[in-house]
Amino acid sequence: MKRLTLALLLAFSLLPGVHAAEQSTVQEGDLGERQYVLLETTDGEILVELYSQRAPATVKNFVKYVEDGFYDKTTFHRVIKDFVVQGGGYTPDFEVKETREPVKNESRDSRLRNLRGTIAMARTNDPHSATSQFYFNLKDNSGLDWTGPYGGYTVFGSVALGMEDVVDDIAKIPTGPGPEDADIVIDRDVPFRPVYIIKASVVEPEEARQMIKAAQGAEDKSADEKVEK
Repeated sequence: MKRLTLALLLAFSLLPGVHAAEQSTVQEGDLGERQYVLLETTDGEILVELYSQRAPATVKNFVKYVEDGFYDKTTFHRVIKDFVVQGGGYTPDFEVKETREPVKNESRDSRLRNLRGTIAMARTNDPHSATSQFYFNLKDNSGLDWTGPYGGYTVFGSVALGMEDVVDDIAKIPTGPGPEDADIVIDRDVPFRPVYIIKASVVEPEEARQMIKAAQGAEDKSADEKVEK
């Protein structure tokens, strides 16, 4: 059994000031063509759009893990209210998954901000140590941007579907220490109810657009029904 402190998992959670929420609304500059990945989780589906032109190395790294089936049966092992939901490194039994070499930190080159609903790479204190773990921003976390004092955390996409009804719901799960009998023990912020990715898959852009359109249509219909009542 290996006890892993929080600092080694995601260094920014112990840094002062990173929870500050500077509520921006949109990313600056052209985001370019998108790629899409669908995360089918125990709590619902999350459709993620990836900004391959702004963070090419990071997106390539993430998509490769998806295509290899790496993220299938990986748990969301850290949930911090009003901050982040993190996963992509361990099985539901907290077995450590073997990763490839780290990917270059592209936060300064991409100029993508850690806004609410974005997906970014988790890492240690070394800016270029990100491998497979990622997190969803629950709020605008400006302290994690390249302009902050910690070297920046690379944003490489955002949630196209499933933010409010899946990611935000995961963020409401009570948390505490991880299981003591696991291969790796995490001191805090572990969801008491296991939530994990069942399957991650690449989705063709046209299919993704149809999914988004269908979801928007369902929302519009629901809004109309409420007005009629």
